Amino acid sequence: MTIDDIKRILVVGAGQMGAQIAMQAALHGYAVTLNDLSMEIVEKGMKGNRVQLEKRVAKGQMAQAQMDAAIGRIRLEPDLEKAARDADFVIEAIVERLEPKRELFSRLDSFCPPHAILVSNSSTLMISQIAPATKRPAQCANMHWFYPPLVMRLVEVVKGKDTSEETAQLVAELTRKIGREPVILRKELPGFLVNRILRALGREAYYLLEQGVASFADIDKAVELGLNHPMGPFKLADFSGLDIGYNARLETYEITKDPSDLPPKALETRVKRGDLGRKTGRGFYDYSSTPPTPTPD
Repeated sequence: MTIDDIKRILVVGAGQMGAQIAMQAALHGYAVTLNDLSMEIVEKGMKGNRVQLEKRVAKGQMAQAQMDAAIGRIRLEPDLEKAARDADFVIEAIVERLEPKRELFSRLDSFCPPHAILVSNSSTLMISQIAPATKRPAQCANMHWFYPPLVMRLVEVVKGKDTSEETAQLVAELTRKIGREPVILRKELPGFLVNRILRALGREAYYLLEQGVASFADIDKAVELGLNHPMGPFKLADFSGLDIGYNARLETYEITKDPSDLPPKALETRVKRGDLGRKTGRGFYDYSSTPPTPTPD
């Protein structure tokens, strides 16, 4: 299969990641199907996309006609079998747990045309853990986007042990066609590139916090002003969702059994009380005030 054979992209999972990935592909001319468990969920995802594009129109960054055309390229289909029938390329963006992903890939394998490429947006689970649920492991890869997909330019393309070179190159080429920049990892490992580097920084930040060296707010300030990062590690964790980081650490620990990969206490405390970051209004910071204020453990 060549890049010209990809006519329709299916995105499974209409949360903020999946919905925006679908929108990014549609903005670059692709016919897209967006799938989730119900029409209510996919419509909610598209509502969020409309809000983002309306901001661009208001700022003169996009014409109303361009917005309408892009939205018109997205078909909403909650029935997975119907959604998969004409898919040439599938991007999975569901919950970050192995068994649901394996089950989904098995179903996609039976529903999709034989030529279809199946990729996972997982940030921690490796495609070699998921692809054996299909009869096409050579056509499976990781295609890891960064949040928010409508803004962040990088996509990590990760080869599993059975991923063909043709598949990896095709995923990278499609990434460029939809306005994003790929990096190809020829050896898979938990966390890939960016998250491993970020986790190393985060691990040291949590260590400094737990040792009482400085408050998390001062650690954030030091990283922002000293390293010129736009957000410190704790603000970034809030932005991404504390539950995402928590579950990713648990998944990594299941693979490595290294105690250092377990979630830090300050993270676990907040997740268990339901403070998941910006999306719940509280995490390491309380977002009911401007500027946000640090929260106690």
